[in-house]
Amino acid sequence: MYTILVVDDSPFVVDVFVTMLERGGYRTVAAYGGEECLEILKTVIPDLILLDIMMEPMDGWETLEHIKENPATKDIPVLMLTAKQLTPAEAQEYGIYIEDYVLKPITHRELYDAIEHVLNRRQTLKQDVETAQKAGFGMEIINEYARLAKSIDVNQRLMKILESTYNFNDSKVSVSDEISRAIKSMETNIKFQETRLQQIRSELAGAVTSNLSA
Repeated sequence: MYTILVVDDSPFVVDVFVTMLERGGYRTVAAYGGEECLEILKTVIPDLILLDIMMEPMDGWETLEHIKENPATKDIPVLMLTAKQLTPAEAQEYGIYIEDYVLKPITHRELYDAIEHVLNRRQTLKQDVETAQKAGFGMEIINEYARLAKSIDVNQRLMKILESTYNFNDSKVSVSDEISRAIKSMETNIKFQETRLQQIRSELAGAVTSNLSA
């Protein structure tokens, strides 16, 4: 059973998500703010954190930075939870730290799907890394593969949110030049990462095939 830490400065919101998660078979821990979250993480290491952005006095982004700066907690997957619109600047600055961005309100199924997507992706990457290590690849290229695979998936999901938020594909809606440039920059970066990831996958696949035929 997976343990999920729910962080929000609204007790009502925390209770709602705790109830939803427990119905889905997850074990839960509640924190009513960023400071309490960091305090709990000193003794509890959850499988995943649902972290609200709009909190006071420590908001979700600041809390996220503290989590990722701590060697003991930096590998815990974090889903940002909010009703606030995601900005391109936030997507670019924090995309490397988060696993997904969950918009409120959200249905039980949408929440479970988001959580399972993250946990399944981590398990798949773990298996891929183990396969690459057995094939004799160095940790530098293995770590690059894992980083790119996660980054592409996260950024693609963030792009969908941004496009929906700003109606980027609707010619009737005016999007500022700054937002347009930021989204185009993300698209270009994703394409570059996809090209490099495909190169690495080809190398890994070739090595595995060689080992099997040896």
